Amino acid sequence: MRLKIREFREKRGLNQDELAKILGVDHSAVTKWETGVNTPRLETVVEIAKTLRCSVDELLGLRRRK
Repeated sequence: MRLKIREFREKRGLNQDELAKILGVDHSAVTKWETGVNTPRLETVVEIAKTLRCSVDELLGLRRRK
């Protein structure tokens, strides 16, 4: 499953480096998450959702934003 990180990151006007810095990870981790090569840990998914101001369900593609 590929998370919708890129979609929400771009809506917030962040590049991969900026998101990586906020989350305390290397930018290559963000690249791998966005391309589906790797999946972040659950705790990280929650932090990504908070940072990108979306729900975990939206990030997972389980629910559309109204």
